[in-house]
Amino acid sequence: MGTAPQRLAPSHIGPRLREQRERLGISLREIARRIGVSPSLISQIERDKVNPSVATLYALASELGLSMGDLFATDGGSGSSARTHTDEPADPVVTPDERAVINLASGVVWERLTPERDPNVEFLRVTYDVGSESCPPESLITHGGREYAFVISGRLGVRVGFDEYHLDPGHSITFDASSPHRLWAIGNEPVEALWVVLGRQSDSRVPQT
Repeated sequence: MGTAPQRLAPSHIGPRLREQRERLGISLREIARRIGVSPSLISQIERDKVNPSVATLYALASELGLSMGDLFATDGGSGSSARTHTDEPADPVVTPDERAVINLASGVVWERLTPERDPNVEFLRVTYDVGSESCPPESLITHGGREYAFVISGRLGVRVGFDEYHLDPGHSITFDASSPHRLWAIGNEPVEALWVVLGRQSDSRVPQT
């Protein structure tokens, strides 16, 4: 029997979401209505009391005109090692304790592997804890861009449209992210993968910056 997903630290993205929502003049109740969740859930996400699921975060970002890159800590890691913004170019090397991190519901973790937000590409280390998933089976995700993944450890389930794949360590996959898709951990071992997303900014719901 698999172990329950660990409780992750707060995502630390709530204030950014709230600031953007208020800047656009959208009420908490209205944004909740648009993405089909309760106002109380939005309130908890904005206060970093609850980490959003992958699907909820995509929906919020799309409605608020944010890219995923906008949600990571803008100056490096999420802890005390975060870089202080200067006019100097960022160090091209990113050490593990300097990575910008987003913790999501059910044990999904995104770690940015670039020192700064890159508008052209997202380069991530993605972890799916035992029993975790990007979204429920009946609620597939779509967004702009093309995804490329390489599984390092664990076994990853990937559904793209009507097709389903089970990826073992060493397997890779690429797919059009505008096709409905879902990701989940298979078995009793967490999944670790390298992930690249190209062209997410081509999503018409996300303003070009």
